[in-house]
This record gives sequence, structure tokens and C-alpha cells, in this order.
Amino acid sequence: MIIAIVAALVIVVGLLVFIIKAVTSPKKVDSVRKLIKQGKNQAAAKLAKQLIAKDPKDYHAHYYLGKAYLADNRSELALMEYKTVNDNALFDATLPEVQFRKEFASLLMKYNQTEEAMKEYLLLTKMEPTNADNYFNAGKLSESQGRKDLALGFYKKCVAIDKKNAKAHASIGYILFLAKQIGEAKHELDLAISLNPEEYSCYYYLGKLLKEAKDYGGAVKVFEKAQRDSEFRQKALIEGSTCFMMANRLDRAIIDLQRAIELDKSETNNDTLYARYFLAACYEKTRKIEKAIEQWDLIYKRNRSFRDVATKLSEYKDLQNNDAMKDYLTSSDAEFLELCKKAALNGLKLASQQADSKKDHCRIVAIDAKDGDWRNMRKQSHLLLFYRNPEPLEDSAVRTALDDAKSSNCTKTYLVNSSGFTRSAISFGENRPIELVGKERLEKLLGS
Repeated sequence: MIIAIVAALVIVVGLLVFIIKAVTSPKKVDSVRKLIKQGKNQAAAKLAKQLIAKDPKDYHAHYYLGKAYLADNRSELALMEYKTVNDNALFDATLPEVQFRKEFASLLMKYNQTEEAMKEYLLLTKMEPTNADNYFNAGKLSESQGRKDLALGFYKKCVAIDKKNAKAHASIGYILFLAKQIGEAKHELDLAISLNPEEYSCYYYLGKLLKEAKDYGGAVKVFEKAQRDSEFRQKALIEGSTCFMMANRLDRAIIDLQRAIELDKSETNNDTLYARYFLAACYEKTRKIEKAIEQWDLIYKRNRSFRDVATKLSEYKDLQNNDAMKDYLTSSDAEFLELCKKAALNGLKLASQQADSKKDHCRIVAIDAKDGDWRNMRKQSHLLLFYRNPEPLEDSAVRTALDDAKSSNCTKTYLVNSSGFTRSAISFGENRPIELVGKERLEKLLGS
């Protein structure tokens, strides 16, 4: 009898505890929500953590802890809480699924977890089939994965629901532009701008179109407008800087690329790698090799397979230990000309008769200096062209050099470049009166 009474009491107490927890827990979670609404994010997080400590399976508390982290700009911690909710929670009126999935998808996108984010937006398109934003975000994710056809389909569904969605029209225009459907692309971009002249992202895509058409001046102007959109500011700065690079305005390109890098305080954006890469290219072209190496090093630490950065670092790895090559690559035009004259005399036994600095190289006409009394003898002339181009020279450079030699009555030509030559250049130079001098032989000439 006593045992039965005790058992009954245990059951009653257990039920009371359950009922009290069921009644009080939502109230406490509601207190967390109110604290967030009041902007007291740290207090909200503290209370949510206390609730979770008492009941780790209180997923409402996990959700609002995530929201507190979000409001406090601690998005990485927020993502961890949202993942916990996503894996375990049962959604109800106090834990709304649609709102949760929108916030969760946005976090996943921020941290480039595109596959997971896509799953969320696909769910949202089924839960809210008339919400154009879900289709637009699915389109953005598809585009980031290189699935342009799929992205185009999502964007078209977006504008079918919301005909005045300027961003979607701009995105359609850009994909059509990539598909070389230039007329249709421009129509969509112009439509996007007419729908909302202050939707500055539209100007970004229009700038890409103008840049492809080599209208660099026009492209720069619209990229400047695109910078007013915070989402596209860094991209627009980078694209605009490449227009300046094409126009050989490297000083302006450097300024804009530095601005683009400074926008990414956390150094997490992939676009920052491109900004650093183009900045390094500008430094390389302006002979600031040590600054270029600094940018390549920073890129390599984040992504070892990024473009040709590993190759660039390998090419310049011995620069600090090779003063002659360092001088060749970094000296001023006047110093470079004197250095090349010296290399011609000491390394090739050719004495300079005429030497000029050109835009991207130096040009020397020289004669054989092997004999002691070379001043009094009429000797054959040689043309020497010294380049420090960061890219291998193409066959067009070989053709130009041979034409120059012919018009200057030079019997032989030496074409020198610190970065070597393409296969087509080497093939074209075979069996012709020209010697192609690459990096290894150049180092020997400079050391003579």
C-alpha cells in the first residue's frame, strides 16, 4: 500500500514538474525574444544559454540564441545554433519554419555553403511559391556554381511573379551577355535600370557588357555607379580597375584595387583574392616586384591553387639572392638601358652604337666588339631588344623584331625577355636570323 502511494506521488510530482516546465519555458524563451527586440543582445544570449544548460533540447532557446548572435554581428556562432535547430527542432507557431529557413539560408550563403543554402531555397520555393525572392536567391546560388542555364530559369520565374524586379532583370541580362546574346542582354539591363535607376547592381552588369565591348571609358562610369550598392562595391571597384589596367592607367588601377582590398576587413571574400592578384600584376608591370611578391604570398596562404600564383612565386623566389636579375626587373628606364648595354658588351661582345628606351623595352643597335680596333672597321649591325615583360612574349613580338632588324639593316637579332617565350614564338623563330634569350641565359649575360 505504502509503495503504491509513493509511486503515485512520484508520478504526480513528475507531472507537476513537466507542467511547470511546459508553462514557464515558453515564457522564459519569450523573455529572450523581448530582450533581442530591445537591443539587449548580450543579455538575451546569456538567458538563452541558461535555458539550454537546464535543457539542451530546448531548441526554441537555441533558435533565439542564434538570433541574439545575429543581432550582435556574431554570425558564425549564429550559424552553429541554426544548424542545431535545423537538425533537431519541430517547428510550430513559436518557432516559425519559413522565417527560420530564410535566416538559415542567408547565413549559409554568407559562409559559401552553397549546396546547403540551395536546399533551403528550394524548400522555400515550395513553401512560398509566390515569393519572387526565393527564386532570385536560388538563381544567385546556381549562378555562383556555374550553372547558368538553371540560374536563368530561376530568374525568369522570379520576373514572372514580380515583373518589376530590377535585380532579376539585370541578372538575366548578364547571363544573356555571357551567352553572346548581346541585343537581348542590353534590353534586359536597360529595362532593369529603367525600372529602378537606383538599383545600382544593374550598372555592374552593364559595365561588364561595356568592358567586353572594349568601351573602357563607358564601363568605368557605370562601375562607379555600381559602387553605390554595398553588395557590388568591391566587385565594381575590381572590374573598374581592370579597365584602367587595359588603358595602361596603372596608377589609378592600384588606388582602386587597394580600396577594394580594404573593404574586406575579415579577408574572407573570394573577390579579395582577385583584387590582390590584379594589384600584384600592376606592381609587376611597374617594376615594384617586392610589393607584387607580397600580394602573391598573401594569396598563396589562402589558396595555393589560385591562378598562376605558385608559378609567379617560383619564378621570383631567387630574386632576393640575385642582385643582377633584381636590378634588371626593378631598375628605372635609364638604369635599365645602361644595364642592357653592359650585358650586350660583356655577355655578347656587342658594342652599343645606338640605344633607346621604348614603352615596354629597350632597343640597342650594336656591332661586334671582339676585335681590338673595332672603331675603325665596318662591321655588321645587330639588333638587341631587351624586355622585362611579366608574360612570355608571343610570336608577334618575334615578327616585329625581325621587321625592325630588316628596316635597320641589321643582320642578326637578339630578342631577350625575363619571362621567356610562348611555344608559337619559339617555333616561329626557328631557322630565322634571331636568337630568343630567356631567363636562364639572361642571368648568365647579366652575370658576365
